[in-house]
Amino acid sequence: MNLRIVKSGLCSSMLIYIDADACPVKEEVYRVARRYEIKVIVVANAPIRVPTDELIELVVVPGGFDAADDRIAEGVGSVDIVVTSDIPLADRCLRAGARVLSPRGIPFTEDDIGHALATRALLEMLRQSGEHGGGPPPFAKADRSRFLGKLDEMIQAIRRRKGP
Repeated sequence: MNLRIVKSGLCSSMLIYIDADACPVKEEVYRVARRYEIKVIVVANAPIRVPTDELIELVVVPGGFDAADDRIAEGVGSVDIVVTSDIPLADRCLRAGARVLSPRGIPFTEDDIGHALATRALLEMLRQSGEHGGGPPPFAKADRSRFLGKLDEMIQAIRRRKGP
């Protein structure tokens, strides 16, 4: 299924994909998408509540967590933005030419994705050996603010690149 949208009034074919399972900034994405009239594709492994809005579409992908990741990676294009904290998914989306932003407002780039993948693998190995526990720090107001600023920057950069 191709989710590329071409509709009068919408921002051409730019889409924002949300890797929705455990994403703390969905409401922020909806608000920004409405302001710019950009279609949002919310991809989840199970049904979740999304606002009733022509700009917001929920895609439920049954199966394991990789099924939702696969759905996003298959649909994403070079004028799209993906919101995810999943580093392997971020890597796949970057290779497809998309821009990728973590819910904490940290962009994933081609320059740093290799380091992020290596760090993830190392931490996973340490967790399995019992030498490292815990997770990321709690989500903070500053993370939400940084996210909104970076999402806006990404949208503006894509618009500048595409032209009128």
